[in-house]
Amino acid sequence: MNNPSYSIVFAIAVLFFPTSVLVAENWPSWRGPSHNGSRAGENYPSQWSVDKVAWKVELPGKGASSPVVWKNRIFLTAPAEGVDSALAFDLDGKQIWKTEFGTETKAKHMKLGTSSNASPVTDGKGVFVYFKSGTFAALEMDGTIRWKRNLAAEFGRQELYWDQGSSPVLIGDLVILPRLHAGDSWVAGFDKATGKIRWKQERNYEVPAENDQGYTTPIPFRHGDRNALLVWCSDHLTAYAADNGSLLWSCGGFNPKGKKLWPPIATPVVVGDIAVVPVGRDDRKQAEVHAVRLGGKGEVTQTHRVWERDDFGVFVTSPIEYEGRIYLLRHKGELVCLDPKTGKPFWTAKLPKSLIPYYASPVIAGGILYAPREDGVVFAVRIGKSFELLGENDMEEQILATPVPFDGKLLIRTSKSLVCVE
Repeated sequence: MNNPSYSIVFAIAVLFFPTSVLVAENWPSWRGPSHNGSRAGENYPSQWSVDKVAWKVELPGKGASSPVVWKNRIFLTAPAEGVDSALAFDLDGKQIWKTEFGTETKAKHMKLGTSSNASPVTDGKGVFVYFKSGTFAALEMDGTIRWKRNLAAEFGRQELYWDQGSSPVLIGDLVILPRLHAGDSWVAGFDKATGKIRWKQERNYEVPAENDQGYTTPIPFRHGDRNALLVWCSDHLTAYAADNGSLLWSCGGFNPKGKKLWPPIATPVVVGDIAVVPVGRDDRKQAEVHAVRLGGKGEVTQTHRVWERDDFGVFVTSPIEYEGRIYLLRHKGELVCLDPKTGKPFWTAKLPKSLIPYYASPVIAGGILYAPREDGVVFAVRIGKSFELLGENDMEEQILATPVPFDGKLLIRTSKSLVCVE
């Protein structure tokens, strides 16, 4: 005999939790939920064909921003027919909504740059977007605009040789955005609910040419019992209190010879109490990697530097932390796995030789590192104690955006499409 109470409970469960609704693991920001470019998990793909993917949708414009995922939604920015836009898709690739903001400011460098370089960020209650035009906005989860402001109109154009790159991050009830350029540079905390500036910290240093033009994204971390954020630009690593923007500490000494044309593009990564900082530019064989111990107060250049290496480094691609190790993808495809405590490599390896460089930062999911080459080939590599090349997957379209892993799947943004691989 059926249990009537069981039937009632089952009916309620079906009513409120329909089996057709897919809910994903969240990947709320460009560097993922832990701000380190990696996630655990299993059964992520290593080999696929571009004509045999879960789904593929054409995008309305070329962007270098990565998608973000929250439960059953994917959010993305794009210059839709020349208009700054935010788009939402379901987990099957169906477009749910598109919100337009205004005319895009076109990229200066058409091959590599776009007007939608900054990735969106979400807390599940709102979506926050930023564009080269200066448009900075918050949307509700249904795509309606919560607030919008234009930072270029308010503070002047951002003076960058390359196209804008920094993405916003969320800490508590604030959305943090840096504006680092050859002009008045600052980092600010904006109220998530209203868009009003709660604090604004100037960040101007006298440095060699182009070193003050920043494309990095802040890194949230804990400073004692306080929320804080790291900012890398202008040959300085600085830490700010998240609640009021006060400067907690500053570390220099990264460029004692005064090298110029070292724009900070790759974002550092934190593991434990150490920040691993990419310095210089690998495309000119001038790349270095430095480590700074977190904590301290005031000027910590002489007290908190841990190690530095000048025999390898990166240019555009940001390092990843996974299971206590740091992974670097060099400009022409060499991988370095190193110990963050000492800077010593555990191993180095090379992806298949090519003259084509890497501009999209890699990502690690379930022990597989995904390295998208600019020509559209995505390499899948088993990493850990050793290196094993698992797959070489040609998407047949340019890739500038970091892939996004969730639920054993991989989202790949090409110059024309958004693709889901499983």
